[in-house]
Amino acid sequence: MEDWRNGGFGLYIHWPFCQAKCPYCDFNSHVAANIDQTAWERAYLSEIERVSRETSGRVLNTVFFGGGTPSMMDPDLVESLLSRIRASWPMSNDAEITLEANPTSVEAGRFKGYREAGVNRISMGIQSLRDDDLRRLGRLHTVAEARAAFEIARNTFDRVSFDLIYARQGQSVSAWRAELREALSMALDHLSLYQLTIEAGTAFGDRYDRGMLKDLPTDDAAADMYFVTQEECAAAGMPAYEISNHARPGAESRHNLIYWRYGDYAGIGPGAHGRLTLGGEKYAIDTPLSPALWLDRVSALGHGEQSRDALPGRDQAIEYLMMGLRIREGVALDRLNTLYGKEFPFENNNLFEGGFLETENGRLLVTEKGRPLLNAIIRALIPDA
Repeated sequence: MEDWRNGGFGLYIHWPFCQAKCPYCDFNSHVAANIDQTAWERAYLSEIERVSRETSGRVLNTVFFGGGTPSMMDPDLVESLLSRIRASWPMSNDAEITLEANPTSVEAGRFKGYREAGVNRISMGIQSLRDDDLRRLGRLHTVAEARAAFEIARNTFDRVSFDLIYARQGQSVSAWRAELREALSMALDHLSLYQLTIEAGTAFGDRYDRGMLKDLPTDDAAADMYFVTQEECAAAGMPAYEISNHARPGAESRHNLIYWRYGDYAGIGPGAHGRLTLGGEKYAIDTPLSPALWLDRVSALGHGEQSRDALPGRDQAIEYLMMGLRIREGVALDRLNTLYGKEFPFENNNLFEGGFLETENGRLLVTEKGRPLLNAIIRALIPDA
């Protein structure tokens, strides 16, 4: 059995446009006054056909429209792409088709159109349930608009997730607990809860470097907010299945699980990445960030790829380790060793002796004690070249 089958096969489509660039965001998103959706349709359809020829016969488990703000896409465009996707691959019976949405681009008719096109899951970027914090985060919606948009989504789709950011400027642990309880009272089946990180190259990053991003919580307070998140979500029946994602049992994001279980996924659109096993080799594939350059490449070259590099087994093992330790089920040691080509060297026994890592039923797991230190643990596990 080819290794990717342990994780499944998904398709990611990147819509690169937003109404505004949020100051914390380091995703590949662009603000444009005019978008020729017909040109984007041609390019996406061309790429769907090309990738489907390379992966002919595979069962497609998931489709994810990410961005950017995919809820800016015309429902007819989404329908056209999903129609071509269904004609290009056999789809699993319970295929998950997710579309990311912002509250500012939500209205009932548009969501009805997405549902009729075949979308069956919405992931909504609410980010905060406090109006002052929404303004600080550069969001264009209010809390009232977010709640109204969420109600439209939950009345239209069976599965709805939304995102919140914590450890925001001026936020206390008690204030986060109160806000999280409000979110849990709204939540349908899934929440993504991210600690604010200051990324280089963002507006927040520039302000931080100039000493102008004031009143951020201390590291201890941010850690306390993480523990509050675990406590409140578990009590509400939505435990963490991944470091930042919480769900009722059975409502986990199947698409993201393909990444974390190190399956195969095709990435279409500017800035999209892919991992595809072709002819017995696993390839890392990326695309140019510029929307105009990506469109030009598809038109002139017949593909939107910028690079395609075969991954040696050692690199695959490290990627599997990095992704798989994010989820509670951890990584299968026999699979890790097979990818690595020999027994994977766990040279830092302090991680086991200190109670940060454990093995159980042939799997390597990060413990509750270790989860807040996940990035440091992964860095310590990666062997020298």
